[in-house]
Amino acid sequence: MTTERGPERVLGKRELNRALLARQMLLRREPVGALEAIERLVGMQAQAPNPPYIGLWSRLEGFDFAAASRLLTERRALRIVLMRGTLHLVSARDARVLRPLTQAVQDRMLAGPAGRGLDGVDLPAVVAAARALIEEEPRSDAELRTLLAERWPEHDPALLVWGVRCVLPLVQVPPRGLWGKAGTARHTTLDAWLGAGPDAEPSLDELVLRYLGAFGPASVQDVQQWSGLSGLREAVERLEPKLVRFRDERGRVLYDLPEAPRPGPDEPAPVRFVPEFDNLTLAHADRDRIVSAEDRKRIFTVNGIIRATFLVDGFVHGMWKAEKRRGEATLRIAPFAPVPGPERAALEEEGLRLLAAVHPDAKAHTVVFAG
Repeated sequence: MTTERGPERVLGKRELNRALLARQMLLRREPVGALEAIERLVGMQAQAPNPPYIGLWSRLEGFDFAAASRLLTERRALRIVLMRGTLHLVSARDARVLRPLTQAVQDRMLAGPAGRGLDGVDLPAVVAAARALIEEEPRSDAELRTLLAERWPEHDPALLVWGVRCVLPLVQVPPRGLWGKAGTARHTTLDAWLGAGPDAEPSLDELVLRYLGAFGPASVQDVQQWSGLSGLREAVERLEPKLVRFRDERGRVLYDLPEAPRPGPDEPAPVRFVPEFDNLTLAHADRDRIVSAEDRKRIFTVNGIIRATFLVDGFVHGMWKAEKRRGEATLRIAPFAPVPGPERAALEEEGLRLLAAVHPDAKAHTVVFAG
């Protein structure tokens, strides 16, 4: 660990990579619980139910899938729209703090082209009616559309529900989001789900500091990309006396916490499997520290899917997919370039461990390399 406070120095791509992996718990598995890890990561992107569990398995010692699921049923963690207007798995404590800060993302959506479809709608009245309905019992979007259409038949019910989702902090309740459980997405409000609690103290400054702790060193543009918020330069400048500054190889200013880990470029990085939608590949405007521009085009699809990837020497080296058919579990690995022999063996070994964790009842586990 270093604590540079002298003149700005340049951090190369490998140094930025190792700093990111250290904070993302991907240089070595950490002996912490799932809730602590979720908070250290400032939430985990969770458009699909299972990826956050895979992400935690890759980061934590002795990860327990069932224990992580209990965090949701015990309401200690939950799924809610936050950064970038996307669904995240966060602690209950962070939900109270982060949701007010990221409301600006929802407000911007409402003020944009999609929001024009709500012209002429008494949105506060619709929101009030929707709140009463979903606090009465959690409801799916389809159920809410039907109920709102009964009162506002002259308006598109899908647009009404979209407007409600932009205004109200909605929790996606279990069984949706539990490991190994299927379920329709149903929602209630954050207040209804958590009940009375301590007053949240939202702070943009604290948000920036936590981002740097999980993803730094980083630029102002990086934190804005991750959060979906604009105008954060003022917050960063307020914090500058508490931060250290670097430059990347293109001359851009990077900020960091003084005591945050910044391993050297030659720090060993084990192979790791990263799930779909993981913030590791999403949380920077400049993602060269983890994935090349060419490979980014392969993993980011036009319909918004971010494919599962694996790391070799700390960088995205290909994609993977696990499947179970006729009782047999298979992990298919598709490298973007040849994988050296030792890393290939390590991927197979790690892949077999992953299959054993996610499909423990399979009668066989097999790792297959494409090409």
